[in-house]
Amino acid sequence: MNSVRLTVSWLTVLPVRGPHEVDRTAARRAIALAPLVGALLGVTASGLLLVLTWVGAAAPLAGLVVVAALALLTRGMHLDGLADTIDGLGSYGPPERARQIMKSGAAGPFGVAAIVFSIAIQAFSFAALAQHERWFAVIFAVTIGRVAAVFACRHGLTAAPDSGFGALVAGTQNRLTITTWIAVALIASAFAVSEHHWQGPVVAVVTLGIAAMLIRHCARRFGGLSGDILGAVIEVSVALAAAGLSLGFD
Repeated sequence: MNSVRLTVSWLTVLPVRGPHEVDRTAARRAIALAPLVGALLGVTASGLLLVLTWVGAAAPLAGLVVVAALALLTRGMHLDGLADTIDGLGSYGPPERARQIMKSGAAGPFGVAAIVFSIAIQAFSFAALAQHERWFAVIFAVTIGRVAAVFACRHGLTAAPDSGFGALVAGTQNRLTITTWIAVALIASAFAVSEHHWQGPVVAVVTLGIAAMLIRHCARRFGGLSGDILGAVIEVSVALAAAGLSLGFD
């Protein structure tokens, strides 16, 4: 239960207190449960989207409200991580300079653009999913972002220098945990688009593949994993999955 409370307290704004002291063992267990919190957030997002469309809200407005709700439920920290990561990637100079930019606390033009595009893609994709009545696809899109986060903490990937959260979670997830969650995601993805059972698995593979490339590039650029990179991976994965699942095929 300590691991569950820690995961919820880390990844949501819900008033749940984790343990007072957190070591790498506790962090490993908490990160391994991240997709479960993703599923909880996904159910909330899907339910809110269903209610908004049922009461007559325009699909784009409903999608935007859902994205805003997800940001509130996660303290906006994933969007903040996305902005910091993109600003760092857009900078010149050595990894030390890039990390300084990420820690500055100010969002630069690259970061602002990344937030705008992420929100827009997710909002319009959720709107399209609502129009297609693909409610489970919304749950899946939000969840797979947290599966990508588990993958980002795989063995062999070290933390970036001076990264407090990264030092706790980097390299904590073994192959069995990662493989299990990817397998679960692939199985669940087959039900994301009932009209085309192949679409979900394709979207899942593409999303996780792009997430893997992003993780690898960021780790090289910044000298390791950080909390900001995890936030960026989550937001990018959710946007990619939602967009892919929203596509219609005759």
